[in-house]
Amino acid sequence: MRLGASPADDAFRAELASWLAAQLDGRFARLRQPDFNRNEFALLRAWERALGEAGYGCIAWPAALGGRDASLTQRVIFAEEWARAGLTPRPNHIGIELLGATLLAHGSDDQKARFLPPLAAGTEFWAQGFSEPNAGSDLSNIQTRARLDGDAWVLDGQKVWTSWAHNADWMFVLARTTPGSRGAKGLSFLLVPMRQPGVIIRPIRQMTGDEEFNEIFLDGARTDAANIVGAPGDGWAVAMATLTFERGVSTLGLQTRYRRELDQLIAAAKANGRARDPLLRHRLARAEIGLSVMRANCLRMLANIDRGTPGREGAVNKLYYGSWHQRFGELVMDVLGRAAEIAPGPDYAYQGLPKIFLQSRADTIYAGTNEIQRNIIAERWLGLPREPRG
Repeated sequence: MRLGASPADDAFRAELASWLAAQLDGRFARLRQPDFNRNEFALLRAWERALGEAGYGCIAWPAALGGRDASLTQRVIFAEEWARAGLTPRPNHIGIELLGATLLAHGSDDQKARFLPPLAAGTEFWAQGFSEPNAGSDLSNIQTRARLDGDAWVLDGQKVWTSWAHNADWMFVLARTTPGSRGAKGLSFLLVPMRQPGVIIRPIRQMTGDEEFNEIFLDGARTDAANIVGAPGDGWAVAMATLTFERGVSTLGLQTRYRRELDQLIAAAKANGRARDPLLRHRLARAEIGLSVMRANCLRMLANIDRGTPGREGAVNKLYYGSWHQRFGELVMDVLGRAAEIAPGPDYAYQGLPKIFLQSRADTIYAGTNEIQRNIIAERWLGLPREPRG
């Protein structure tokens, strides 16, 4: 696809770049310092509120719901300027890119009116309650259950690998609401408040030193009966729409991060002399080409989604970017050499480029393993038969 910038788009870029520069040279300067830790959540909350107040919270949404009806070109401009400013991914990415997009497509008018404006304003944060100990890539094996009790759903079960749940106000949950159902049938998509006695959150320490992930125990947690997206039992279709946004449209923001990481690695290779190694220069060039291919694929997918058809690009996007970033993590280690193996302190809280390798080990697992993605491409898009069982 081709992107053409109009005078209005150029004005939007200038306005956004000026606003970001002013904010990041002022009270939010810490956000782009090398030692910034995303667990400094009070600052991230304040940043999301500032974005909302300036009208940058959810630019693609309708103005009536807190957005600014931004064009596709302006959404790309936003991602580009965000990257140029040296920012980390949006702290409320799960709420804005996943839940917000899902509610716009499948939510009721009341749900849109209740939940979207606070997202755009940066006043409510969300977590994603999909994965369970025995339902990761095999998501249809969900065992968390919910039952109607008067005017409320009551939930019991366990979720795991729940990013930023310890800072979330709400969580969207895939739960089994039809007793005796199996697989994708009988599931419902529920919106659950986190700050209640029936929700227990336990952080999971990662090998990076972070505690971004959590396990969550639901023990009689409650939510209003109206907080169901779609009809009871139709949660699988809603969840698949959410995963389309997670594996597709939202990766435009990921690419801004990858661009910054690649630029940092090239600078490091020049500084330590490894850029003179022809094999490493070749691998850096391949990484640059791969990132350009990823961006082109994402833009094609965005154009198709704007026309109402996600297209085949969305099916390959997760497979492509996960594999690219994992190879990139290995390249980081080879460029940095022994320096990449040394943590700055006794808590092994790696920062900067060395942390990329540790994080990238999960890139081909989360949001659907590479094996699952290949099955989806083969069966849904190429029409290949399933392998006989037994």
